[in-house]
Order: sequence, then structure tokens, then C-alpha cells
Amino acid sequence: MSKASALDLAAGVGGKIDKSHVLSAVDKYEKYHVCYGGEEEERKNNYTDMVNKYYDLVTSFYEFGWGESFHFAPRWKGESLRESIKRHEHFLALHLELKPGYKVLDVGCGIGGPLREIARFSSTSIIGLNNNEYQITRGKELNRLAGVDKTCNFQKADFMNMPFPDNTFDAIYAIEATCHAPDAYGCYKEIYRVLKPGQCFAAYEWCMTDSYDPNNQDHQKIKAEIELGDGLPDIRLTRQCIEALKKAGFEVLWEKDLATDSPIPWYMPLDKNHFSISSFRLNALGRFITKNMVKALEYIGFAPKGSQRVQNFLEKAAEGLVEGGRREIFTPLYFFVARKPDAGIH
Repeated sequence: MSKASALDLAAGVGGKIDKSHVLSAVDKYEKYHVCYGGEEEERKNNYTDMVNKYYDLVTSFYEFGWGESFHFAPRWKGESLRESIKRHEHFLALHLELKPGYKVLDVGCGIGGPLREIARFSSTSIIGLNNNEYQITRGKELNRLAGVDKTCNFQKADFMNMPFPDNTFDAIYAIEATCHAPDAYGCYKEIYRVLKPGQCFAAYEWCMTDSYDPNNQDHQKIKAEIELGDGLPDIRLTRQCIEALKKAGFEVLWEKDLATDSPIPWYMPLDKNHFSISSFRLNALGRFITKNMVKALEYIGFAPKGSQRVQNFLEKAAEGLVEGGRREIFTPLYFFVARKPDAGIH
């Protein structure tokens, strides 16, 4: 597990963006979003630029706070955050029934934390699909350090238009990644195309639940904060994911919001009312210290101008996520397993 330092965080802000252009990139990214007058249609039409800017700006913050796996997990009492994240990844691998020798695709793989964990757990070869050059560069280095660089690799590409032949993979998964797609059906249809007949696709999706009221201003504000702080063009309802899967040709074998049965709320690491040493960098005090550290590093010129703005919209996201979870109008743990029929015909 990588242990990013404060200096790693500061040096990494902006990713592949020239450090002198970070501030203007923040300006452009923010203007895509409702909080700054942006429109959903513009976010969907420009999702590649928006999501790439987002991950160039935030990846070092994510690695500093989360480690190598940028996702939530249901959590048992007595279980650390890191243990719950590993178990969550193993849970997905078991439901996909991964076998040694399988060729697997991780759609929207980040810097590859889950990819490395699942590859070691299942003895499979995994390709991580990612459209962000900075994350791929970081992921390759972490693969080398973990000793999985011979069996796991990365492909730079858009998951709406994958550079793979039909029927390539024995299994495909996505962990809190396809929420960035401007169109769920288009994304799932492309996954369907490259998956072998008779094989399965499993995913954890970020969704609004049936408790979300689009006419409630508080609900709208929470949704907008999550979209801004997490690089999302929109957030779909759970039933819209299922509809898109079926339209793409999949048979849905199982689906459930895993947040409903989690003994410890998934949002607890971000909750201002919670304190934990093991997840100190994520909780309110840790984020407050990080905020002031980033402010100081930007002031002395070590972190690029605009770094504080990135920290600010990530803090907004944390507030929106906690409130969305508390009100049960949002979940990052909507899980499904879907199968491509043997005939391979939609």
C-alpha cells in the first residue's frame, strides 16, 4: 500500500497539467457544475475533458487520504477501513467467480489499487482501462513495486469506445467508475461487446436511491455537491442502471444496495462526528489539517496555485456524501452482477 506524504500530495496536484496552468484548469472544471452555473448537458458533452481535469487535479489528494483504492465499502464492527476495502474487492471477485488464467478488464481502474488486490487474490491477469495519463503512469509504477507488472497492465482509452475486439474478456468489473459515463446504456453496451458470451460483468455504482426527490432543494444541493466534488456529469437512479443493463443485452443475476445492511455506515470515515486514528486523513480533523497544510504549501510555492480550490471542492463533496448517506438518498454501494447470454445476441 502506498503511503503518500504531504510533499507527494503537493507535488502531484495537477497531474499531467503544467503547474502554471492548474488554476485555470480548476476554473474550467468548476464551471462545468451546477454550483457554478454549469449544465448537465454540457458536462455530458464534455465528459472526457471534465473527468480528465478532475483526476489530474485530485489524484494526489485521493492517494494521500485513501491509499491506492479510491472507493467506499460496507463495514463490520471491529473492522478497519482498509480491511473493509479489501473485503469489498474480494467480494466482487468471488461473485464474478474469477479463476486462475482468466483475462479480466477493470473499467475505470484509477491507479490500480483494486486491480492489484484482485489479481493477487484470484491469480488472474487484469488490464486496467483508464483515460487519464497521470493515473496510468502512477499505476504502472505501483504495479512494478507490487510485483504484478508482468500479469497486470493499463490501457489508455475511453470506456465508451474501447480498443478491444469483440468477446475478449472472461470477466469485467467496475468499482465506482462507470458513474463518470455520460450515458449508462452506451457504456454497458460497450462492456457487453468486449465480454465473452456466457461470462459476467459486476459493478459497484454511485446512485441516487428511490428516496431522492428531484423537487426537494436540499436533495438537489446534495446531488450537486457530489457531482462537483467527484467529477460526475449526473448521478443515475438505481433502477436506471438496471434498465440500461437490460437494454444493452445483459441478464441481471443479482442486484442490491449493500449500504442497507452495513453495520457501520459507509460514510463514517468522512463524518465530522466520527474520529479514527486509522482513517485520520479522511476524517474532519485530518481534512482540516490537510487544508491548512495545502494552504501553506501553496503560499510558499511548493503546491501550484489552485491547490486550495481543489481541496475546497473535495471538502464540499465530503459534506454532500455524508448528508446524502445520512438521508439515504445516495449510495456508492449499489452492486450488481450481470451475465452476457451464451448466444451473445441482444
